[in-house]
Amino acid sequence: MSRIGRMPIEIPQGVEFKVSEHDITVKGPLGSESVHVRPEISLKDENGHIVVSRIDDSRQSRSLHGLTRTLIHNAVIGVTKGFEKKLEIQGVGYRANMEGKNLNLLLGYSHPVLVTPPEGISISVEKNVEITVKGTNKQTVGDVAAAIRAKRLPEVYKGKGVRYQGEYIRRKAGKAGKK
Repeated sequence: MSRIGRMPIEIPQGVEFKVSEHDITVKGPLGSESVHVRPEISLKDENGHIVVSRIDDSRQSRSLHGLTRTLIHNAVIGVTKGFEKKLEIQGVGYRANMEGKNLNLLLGYSHPVLVTPPEGISISVEKNVEITVKGTNKQTVGDVAAAIRAKRLPEVYKGKGVRYQGEYIRRKAGKAGKK
């Protein structure tokens, strides 16, 4: 039995959920999230907790058990607390600012790079070099943060570029000078 899959999901105060045939919709103070549930998995409501169980012990059911429970748990956390990723920009002349809802990045190219966030994601900039991506869906927040980071990956010689906050970049030594 899956150790993660058999743990019940606690539903906090102010969060409602509705189970339909192959979907569960979770509504909370920050919005609503929907998770598709495969037919191999069944959901039960037991006094304020969601219990995820599998119908049989087939390989497919076992592999989906823990995954489904984690996706539903992330939806519950997303609508109560939300998710955020922080990025930082390093490099001379590299900076970011907001133009309405869009993020405008100056990353050493001949043109500014414009990033438009998808529905449900908010981006904010602090001190021109710190970017915060917030939202209720963990996967979408991570995808948007990765897309922003991909605009200028941190390079290994000087460390310039966009990186996650606290990310360690392994540095390389440059050319050795003549002796």
